[in-house]
Amino acid sequence: MAIGFLLFTILALASSLAYASDPSPLQDFCVAVNDSKATVFVNGKICKDPKMVTADDFFFSGLNKAGNTSNPVGSKVTPVNVNQLAGLNTLGISLVRIDYAPYGLNPPHTHPRATEVLVVVQGTLYVGFVTSNPANQNMKNKLFTKILYPGDVFVFPEGLIHFQFNVGKTKAVAFAGLSSQNPGVITIANAVFGSNPPISSDVLTKAFQVNKNVIKHLQGQF
Repeated sequence: MAIGFLLFTILALASSLAYASDPSPLQDFCVAVNDSKATVFVNGKICKDPKMVTADDFFFSGLNKAGNTSNPVGSKVTPVNVNQLAGLNTLGISLVRIDYAPYGLNPPHTHPRATEVLVVVQGTLYVGFVTSNPANQNMKNKLFTKILYPGDVFVFPEGLIHFQFNVGKTKAVAFAGLSSQNPGVITIANAVFGSNPPISSDVLTKAFQVNKNVIKHLQGQF
């Protein structure tokens, strides 16, 4: 299956999700102005003068290149959101490429502003997401998982913790569309154990019900 066709499919799927998150635009486009000194704050970015807009404002190149997975988790996410592609501003859509080394992991994380639809183009992934806390306190958060192969698609609902793990002995590649121009990402382990300043070890010890030395060890990893 051609990567170009898969990318088109992802974008089409993600565009149908756009109404779930970012507000609908009131103009044809609003190409973002990269101006860190701008004094006007908007929910998104300031619009470039339409008379100055060119085709390059809607163009990004490079998703054909593999990401560097030489890191502790063995994965690399290459985003194409409004920060990389100014023409996405107000359009409620973005894209990522994810590369996985053998047994590489895209760790448990959430996208606070977007639903994600993922398609595998190479390799075998074990993916899943966990539901939010149930109303009945006697019940546990439910885990939904699936093994994905090339051409398979899986959806991660907005805001829920999810992950992807390469269970194969060769590298894997996936692309994902997200229903926001800037979906955001919260990697759970980094946020909990690597915040600056760190969360009090007393808080984490009580939350995770473990010895304080375990918490200090985990904080030391981040």
